[in-house]
Amino acid sequence: MATADTASASRRAPTVPAQPTQADHAPAAAAKERGGGRGGGSAGRPGQGQPATLIGSVQRAMRLLETVAAHEQGAPAKQLARQTGLALPTTYHLLRTLVHEGYLRRDSGLFHLGDAAERLSRRVARQRRHSAVTDTLAHWHGVVGAPLYCARYRDGEIEVVGVADSQEHPAVDEWADFRSTGHAHAIGQCLLSQLDEEDRRDHLARHPVRSLTPYTVEDETALLRRLAAGRHGEPVIERQEYALGTVCAAIPIRIGTIVAAVAVSLPVHQADHLLPTARRLQAEIGREPAALALSFSI
Repeated sequence: MATADTASASRRAPTVPAQPTQADHAPAAAAKERGGGRGGGSAGRPGQGQPATLIGSVQRAMRLLETVAAHEQGAPAKQLARQTGLALPTTYHLLRTLVHEGYLRRDSGLFHLGDAAERLSRRVARQRRHSAVTDTLAHWHGVVGAPLYCARYRDGEIEVVGVADSQEHPAVDEWADFRSTGHAHAIGQCLLSQLDEEDRRDHLARHPVRSLTPYTVEDETALLRRLAAGRHGEPVIERQEYALGTVCAAIPIRIGTIVAAVAVSLPVHQADHLLPTARRLQAEIGREPAALALSFSI
């Protein structure tokens, strides 16, 4: 069940980014930067107490973006120039560039954040949410001593948002596309069980039931019957339906309109421990009900 971007960080080698040096900046580019933006402040100029590798125009553009973001109703160029301490010609030049690149938009003489800035903000929010979910799962993984998985149902698809495992307790490999095999794994069945019948049938029409192992549910009718028979709030159990040698239990989580689930997997020879482990995980979730709610709301 582990995906490439959610695999355990403990098995990934850290990447050390290359540090910029003055040699990375051509003399001509540096001279051009020092000559640009007259009257726009000394940010990025050598000899002014700033490292020579800082790019003044980038600093000024970022100050403008931050200032625009502080005005929900937008702000005119002259006001932005006053608040940032930039010369008005420099301000107009940077604003035109930011509008051209989509980071700002102009409407009736006022500047607002543009689509590019909004997309960047959403990406930052997703990164924060992923980090929060990962931290929460890592804590619970330490408590139950088994691989954990978190997924949500969004826009008609199953989305894995976090995995916590270790060398001693590795996660199940995603050998078959996790999104299209929800009928075969516990976390997918758990998510589908929280949908209404129309949404379930719509999902299965796009991702039909198919056999992955000799234990996979045989057809859509049998799957729908199983989902309908499940008890509200109870763990959903799956035994070797997605991967031979693995059993899995998933716990339903409903956060407002968000449909989510947290699952635990064990080797098949530990099948007798699956339900007790799921109960222990469920108790942990119950002790910290706000943990995942906060993670998803970021």
